Amino acid sequence: MTEQVPLLVARGTQETGLQLQEFSIPYVEGMSVLDALMWIRAHVDPTLAIRYSCINANACKECSLMVDGSVTYACTARLTPKGAKIEPLEDKDVIRDLVTDIAPSKEHLSAILK
Repeated sequence: MTEQVPLLVARGTQETGLQLQEFSIPYVEGMSVLDALMWIRAHVDPTLAIRYSCINANACKECSLMVDGSVTYACTARLTPKGAKIEPLEDKDVIRDLVTDIAPSKEHLSAILK
């Protein structure tokens, strides 16, 4: 039998507030947090909102999020047998679930374009 690990995933929007939802997923040694989130979308809840692009070791930075309180990339962070708590980036506006507004601020863009 495959070992199951708990994954606490933040769900909600800026308006509704975030709640942690627990999922039990099959653990495979070496799986990334992104693998685990994709498994949840494929097998449990297709409405889970996540952002990713390349699935290529930190090349695009689309999958930035918090794992156990630390900023990381879902594609490179490895899941452990104890599971994980997964939340959106703290300093960004939440669009839904783990998706945040990652566009640079207008002030930052203005400084770059000068």
